[in-house]
Amino acid sequence: MHERSIAELIAARATGEFSAAELTAHYLDRIARFDDGLNSLITRTDEAARDRAAALDDGVGAALSGIPVLQKDIFCTRGVRTSCASRMLDNFIAPYDAGVVERLDEAGMVMLGKTNMDEFAMGSSSENSFYGPVRNPWNAAHVPGGSSGGSAAAVAAGLAPAATGTDTGGSIRQPAALCGVTGIKPTYGRVSRYGMIAFASSLDQGGCFARSAEDCAHVLGAMAGFDERDSTSVEREVPDYAGQLDGDVSGLTIGLPTQYFADGLEAESRDVLDAAIATYEKLGARVVEIDMPHTDLAVSTYYVIAPAEASSNLARFDGVRYGHRCADPVDLEDLYTRSRAEGFGAEVQRRIMIGAYVLSAGYYDAYYLKAQKTRRLIADDFHKAFAEVDLIAAPVTQAPAFAIGEKADDPVAMYLNDVYTLPASLAGVPGMSVPAGFSNGLPVGLQLIAPWFAEGRLLNAAHAYQQVTDWHTRRPPGFE
Repeated sequence: MHERSIAELIAARATGEFSAAELTAHYLDRIARFDDGLNSLITRTDEAARDRAAALDDGVGAALSGIPVLQKDIFCTRGVRTSCASRMLDNFIAPYDAGVVERLDEAGMVMLGKTNMDEFAMGSSSENSFYGPVRNPWNAAHVPGGSSGGSAAAVAAGLAPAATGTDTGGSIRQPAALCGVTGIKPTYGRVSRYGMIAFASSLDQGGCFARSAEDCAHVLGAMAGFDERDSTSVEREVPDYAGQLDGDVSGLTIGLPTQYFADGLEAESRDVLDAAIATYEKLGARVVEIDMPHTDLAVSTYYVIAPAEASSNLARFDGVRYGHRCADPVDLEDLYTRSRAEGFGAEVQRRIMIGAYVLSAGYYDAYYLKAQKTRRLIADDFHKAFAEVDLIAAPVTQAPAFAIGEKADDPVAMYLNDVYTLPASLAGVPGMSVPAGFSNGLPVGLQLIAPWFAEGRLLNAAHAYQQVTDWHTRRPPGFE
């Protein structure tokens, strides 16, 4: 069953080939067999999943009735621990469902559990978790990317046909590339942020992982849409993404930003991307070089804006209302300082301190305000590019997955992992990673970026590529 696409699973369910209960049991068995070696899940919800599947078998199903899904542990789930992979929220049981969880529930999906991640989504490797690092199924000594590494690793290993993720600066696209699965970050505002625990509110966006663009189209179609409870949600009709896939890219103009293909990109990864781009030319697309002159400012801009918003968002975790509370505080100041010092990991503390600094008196204009102005220049690069091209193609990462611990002591080197994904996040445009080949036995992803709210174009271009290649069907050895 785990070798089938979501479309195939839907069709098999419709013909009665197997029940939702049987499908759920199959994936729960795979989780039990394989996840100890991956650490991709924080919380399993076996009993609730079996009950949900049995109930779906008794009634009329919705569009994705009985299809299993894993939720990133940043989405609130009623009655289930929502930890954000942090000691701070290790004991937090969410009293309500996030908007994304509600929508997938309404579509009939069955939640199997909550996936591991970088603490509060801060990281590029899924090593910054209170519950230990996630391991890449292609090589357990390597990282799966982050912050949504648990979701990407689980889908790559066949522990679920789909999983949710969030992307603040590349946290869907980067782990999708490093784990050899398909992952999409929609336009900012396309998917509800209600109940998604905030890291950087002007950047965070929910999305999904699956094996193929067609599978992502089914899931994104279910999870996207306006939510009045989210002030950043955009009231705009959601197209039938899956129904509009025709695989035709003839006449499409694809732009290659010269800044993305400069020094720093590993030679073998460059060869993989060149082959993928050549495939698009064979399919009838026109490829041109474009200039995006402010790309090199994206890393410094992001690492001012995101920590600034994080320092504000995480101020609520103080040991008073909920979350971790230190033992025997002597006064209120002791309660605050020790609860936060004990509850937050090193990377979260680092970003809170950076954010507090750039927002402080005397530095706000020099850093935060200037970063916001630079963000506008980066967005303008995309406006100008999309006046000339229909899509942008680029690398996702400079190289395949690195070894666990390799960059743990060098935060700057870790931050540079996001150099190709940050511009799209700062501009709020949709982007996705598509499996395109291998370098040294590890997956390499091709990044596709589209204009605002053109997720359908993005998914169709990825679908066209996957109709003539098989990279997205490859399964890590031992997980067949």
